[in-house]
Amino acid sequence: MTDAAELRRRTEELLAAHPPRSTDRSDFLKARFDAGLAWVHFPEGLGGLGLPRSLQAVVDAELAAAGAPDNEPRRIGIGLGMAAPTILGFGTDEQKRRFLRPLWVGEEVWCQLFSEPGAGSDLAALGTRAVRDEASGDWVVDGQKVWTSGAHNARWAILIARTDPDVPKHRGITYFVCDMTDPGVEVRPLRQITGEAEFNEVFLTGVRIPDAHRLGAVGDGWKVAQTTLMNERVSIGGSRIPREGGMIATLAKTWRERPELRTHDTHQRLLKLWVEAEVARLTGERLRQQLVAGQPGPEGSGMKLNFARLNQEITGLELELLGEDGLLYDDWTMRRPALVDFMGRDAGYRYLRAKGNSIEGGTSEVLLNIVAERVLGLPSEPRTDKDVAWKDLAR
Repeated sequence: MTDAAELRRRTEELLAAHPPRSTDRSDFLKARFDAGLAWVHFPEGLGGLGLPRSLQAVVDAELAAAGAPDNEPRRIGIGLGMAAPTILGFGTDEQKRRFLRPLWVGEEVWCQLFSEPGAGSDLAALGTRAVRDEASGDWVVDGQKVWTSGAHNARWAILIARTDPDVPKHRGITYFVCDMTDPGVEVRPLRQITGEAEFNEVFLTGVRIPDAHRLGAVGDGWKVAQTTLMNERVSIGGSRIPREGGMIATLAKTWRERPELRTHDTHQRLLKLWVEAEVARLTGERLRQQLVAGQPGPEGSGMKLNFARLNQEITGLELELLGEDGLLYDDWTMRRPALVDFMGRDAGYRYLRAKGNSIEGGTSEVLLNIVAERVLGLPSEPRTDKDVAWKDLAR
C-alpha cells in the first residue's frame, strides 16, 4: 500500500470513529492529532507519521470533503508557523510532548517576544536580560518587547533574551518559552493606523522562567531564533493560495464590477500586478516543494519581501481605482482582533494595513540584505561591531 493510500485509510478510520457532525470540535482535533494526521511530516507520537510534507494535502482533502473542522490556522498562525518548528528542532522530548498537541489543537495560543524598542531591525542587539537564579535554577527576565502580535490572546510566548553581556551580541542570547500568565508580564495595546490594536508592547518585570522551558543551549539563542525567523517568513510570504487568490482577487473583483472606473493606465497596471501575483504564487508552490526535502532557507526572505511589495502596490491601485469611494473607512473603533482580516474589511483598511507588511516578520531593508548576501552571494555590509562585547556597544 502506498503512503497516500495508507493516509486515506487512516483518515477514513478517523472519520468513522469520530464523525464530524456528532463529535465535539476539540475532541475531533485531538483525535486527529493522536492519529498522526495533524502534520504528517512530524514524528509519530507528535501529531505526525514521519512522512513527506507533501502528503499532508491528501489528508486535508479527505477531511475537507467530509466537512471536518480545521484548527483555525489563521488564529494560531504564530504557534503553527514559528513556535512548532522551533520546538520540534530544539525542544526536549518532554517539551515536545507538553507543547505541540495543545498548540496544534488551538487550546493554547502563542506569540513571539523578539523585537524591542531599541533593537528593531538589529534584533541581535536586544537588551532584555535573563539572569540565572542559582538557588532555584530559574531565569529571571526583565525587559521590554514590542510589535507583539496576539499577545493579548496568548498563553505562551517564544522569547529571546540576553544571558551574557560580555560576549558579542549574537553569542550571548538564549531562547526560552515564556508563560504569558506570569504576574510579571504586562501587555499593553498599540493602536495602529487602521484604528485597531492587533499587536502590543510587552513589559517583563521579574518574570521567572524555569530552566526546563529553555530551548537549546545557553548562549545558542541566535541559532535557535534563525529557525523561527526562516519559518516565519515562509508562513507570511509563502502561504498557499489559489490562482487569482489573495489580495489580487479583491482588485480584480473591483475592476470587473465597476467598469466605469477603468482607464487604459489602470488596466495596464492591473495586468502587470496580476502577472506578478501569479508568478509569486507559483514561486511559493516551488518553495513548498523544496521544504519537503528540508528546512526553509533564505528563499523565504525573498518570498516575504515580494509579498510586502505586491500587497502595497495592489492595495494602492485599488484605492486609486475607487477614487473618492476609496477614502471611505468603515470603522475607527479600536478593536482587539484575534486575527488580521484583509478580505472582510474595505479598501481603505487593506491599504492602511498593508503598510505594516514591509515591517512585520523582518523589515524589507533587512530582507534585501539577506537576499543579497545569502541568495545572490554579494559581499556583506561592513560590520564593525561583530567582535565587540554587547555591553560595550554604543546605544
